[in-house]
Amino acid sequence: MNDMKAYEALCRGFRWNIPERYNIAADVCDRHATDPNRIALVSVGERGDTRNITFLQVQRLASKMANLFAALGLARGERVMLLLGQSPWTAISHVACWKAGLVSTPTSPLFGPDAIAYRLGLAGVRVAITDLASLPSLLQAASEAPVLQHIFLIDGDEAGAPSLERMLETASDNFTNVDTGANEPAFLNFTSGTTGFPKGALQAHRSMLGHIPGVQFGFDAFPQPGDLMWSPADWSWLAGLMDVLMPAWFFGQPVLTFRAQKFDPEQAFRMIGEHGVRTALLTPTMLRLMRQVPDPVQRYGARLRAVISGGESVGKELHEWSRHTLGLPVNEMFGQTECNLVIGNNSRLLPLRPGSLGRPVPGHTAAIVDDKGQQLPVGTIGNLAFRAPDPVMMLEYWRNPEATAEKYANGWLLSGDLAQVDDEGFFWFEGRADDVITSSGYRIGPTEIEDTLIKHPAVVMAAVIGIADPVRTEAIRAYVVLNDRFKPSETLALEIRNFVRSKLARHETPHEVVFSDALPLTVTGKILRRALREAASEQSSAR
Repeated sequence: MNDMKAYEALCRGFRWNIPERYNIAADVCDRHATDPNRIALVSVGERGDTRNITFLQVQRLASKMANLFAALGLARGERVMLLLGQSPWTAISHVACWKAGLVSTPTSPLFGPDAIAYRLGLAGVRVAITDLASLPSLLQAASEAPVLQHIFLIDGDEAGAPSLERMLETASDNFTNVDTGANEPAFLNFTSGTTGFPKGALQAHRSMLGHIPGVQFGFDAFPQPGDLMWSPADWSWLAGLMDVLMPAWFFGQPVLTFRAQKFDPEQAFRMIGEHGVRTALLTPTMLRLMRQVPDPVQRYGARLRAVISGGESVGKELHEWSRHTLGLPVNEMFGQTECNLVIGNNSRLLPLRPGSLGRPVPGHTAAIVDDKGQQLPVGTIGNLAFRAPDPVMMLEYWRNPEATAEKYANGWLLSGDLAQVDDEGFFWFEGRADDVITSSGYRIGPTEIEDTLIKHPAVVMAAVIGIADPVRTEAIRAYVVLNDRFKPSETLALEIRNFVRSKLARHETPHEVVFSDALPLTVTGKILRRALREAASEQSSAR
């Protein structure tokens, strides 16, 4: 059952309450530290050892770190790079930066030296915190970005990179938070760089408050008694940091953390069951892998209450599997580095529309507009856009006023995604603006084709791009990953093409099917169609 009237009443009655002065650290840590037993993190080590970390412990360590930053002479608004994955020190370091009025700059440990150097240089980072595994890349990057002066290690003690814990031993655990304004910079996340070089989306302290309606909406009235939050999404990315970790802490709820070398669906279910995870963010790619695990509830005792997903369409097959196997729907959410958790689904309030982005989260306004920011009629493909100002919206692209200006049109932030809205107010993703295929006069989004491809019993994952064609402008090429029971063949390729033709329009049928062992993914698990297009272009040029 769902209650559209209740949803519409929530939207009508919603009012933002953003104070003039606001500091994230006070909200996600300090106010919960008054209870010395309140658990912030359930941290599982590589050997399976588990330790609970309280908000009071987080507060004391973050205060020590804030004092260290002050002793180093870091000025208000300076950037601190956190080249870390899912670690208690990652969370503590963010809180420390915010206490000290600094801008935390999360950076994925999967990046190589060039990517790190680019971020160091652009952000003007003087202090970085990392681990032994990422130290070689950071040192190589630092040779190209000499602005970096201090490196601290969370798990070692090296010449030129001292132990963070050792540096904090003599620091005071008493620190008065900098009196930051709600619109003052708090964290700098870089975009995934699907077009051009990555841009730094600068977010304010108010962004924490801007995220809360989306978290409560997607996680079905979060928090509920007994909620334990977890996601494999690394905290170096906005989804892990601001969809999972910090919103849970905002409400004083614990978060499970462990870092696997790669996503293992069996391990994921085991940890969910063993630790009693109730709410989780799981990308469609993760869900597809988890779908292959037999009897997860019976074998591992998984008892999830709410799951959100995003980044690409979940699709009807995964929705049905989740309902049947996990006993719950997957609430798809939409957001991006510049403006996060603004559209979504809540199956208790809205009817489930597999493949839909959902409707605007209470407090946010979405529309389909043309390139000049004029709203388009229902059913018309255009730019998915969000009304400015909005507390969850970025302040700017770091040191890039031109790109910042191009992001907006007539008071709307342009997402860079193409979509349409139906007559019930549900938004439907059609693809990135640069992913849209133009073939025989049709503008074709890849998502629907990919969703159909993975319904074929042989296909585990799929990606669709357009390749140059002298007659059609672009021909549709599908890259597919097969499950272990099937082998590539021309017969199977034809069967898959005919399967799509039987489900979709003729002009949406792939002209080619290419079998792949794996698909290129961003570190957040999204299919990187741009990489496939570039590879296809290079192959064509070579011929």
